Amino acid sequence: MESIQDEFGFLTELVTVLAAQFGDNCEVVLHDLTGPYDSSIVAIANGHITGRKVGDPGTNLGLELLRGNHVNGNKFNYLTQTKDGRILRSSSMYMKNKAGTIIGSLCINYDITELMIAGKTLQTLISPGEQTEVKESFVTSVTDLLDALIQEAQEQVGKPVAVMTKEDKMRMIQLLDAKGAFLIKKGGEKICTYLNISKYTLYSHLEEGKNAVKESVEG
Repeated sequence: MESIQDEFGFLTELVTVLAAQFGDNCEVVLHDLTGPYDSSIVAIANGHITGRKVGDPGTNLGLELLRGNHVNGNKFNYLTQTKDGRILRSSSMYMKNKAGTIIGSLCINYDITELMIAGKTLQTLISPGEQTEVKESFVTSVTDLLDALIQEAQEQVGKPVAVMTKEDKMRMIQLLDAKGAFLIKKGGEKICTYLNISKYTLYSHLEEGKNAVKESVEG
């Protein structure tokens, strides 16, 4: 398969049958990752789980994979949370073409909030195996996704922008780069505005960060 469109009929039927099998609490999403990331969702069932629809963007996990930070982006049976606080048990499978390039993904998000409330008697159903907690941002626009990435990076730096040093801003830029923030259209412009720096300073910090990593590896 060279593109999602090659098997679009089968894949959309797969989305439908998985959602039908597991019911209204199961969101199934098909992403085409060969086009603009701000509209990667090409099919979705039970979108009320995360409030998304066809034409909406992917999550931060997809961005990090496209950025090249993971050799194998597949993640199974991990916990995440929606903006309104509902707990999801999720799995994400990525599809590649013959050249090994990622072209799409199929994601399943099962709302287990009510099952968790039900208590320990349902624990075997909620947790059938080992789970990994992953922070994933479900958004309806890449603007919201970028805002979430910026907020997460600032929390890791641990300072408001007003009191950040050059090194703090450089670290925040490196964190955002690692998360794929600069793959978002006009992401650099928004980050420059947020950090109150010029594009020249942004590119300078990015280059310094890459050189530091290179020296660390070679040293």
